[in-house]
Amino acid sequence: RSVRIFTPAKPATQSGKNNTRVWRIDFDILEDANRWENPLMGWASSADSQQALQIKFYSKEAAIQFAERQGWSYYVQEPKKAKYVKKSYSDNYKYFPGKLRMIKTK
Repeated sequence: RSVRIFTPAKPATQSGKNNTRVWRIDFDILEDANRWENPLMGWASSADSQQALQIKFYSKEAAIQFAERQGWSYYVQEPKKAKYVKKSYSDNYKYFPGKLRMIKTK
């Protein structure tokens, strides 16, 4: 069974970083997982119950150790570090030689 070890990204709709400090194991979807479309609702159904399972860990090493103990092949997806650009309100009024900036609001 192939699994992915990753840290979830911060949601775009939230400003907090809750649930982004943990590592998760997520199962890859099998090709022969007997998937079918539910005739009543039109949802995709599957006979594979592990594809909806996510396991949380507090460290990457603990997640790797757990995957190795279970005999799963895994790959680690390292998180991308966010670039923090320091902004200052006074930068809006600094003098820059050259062409004048025109900011139109309408």
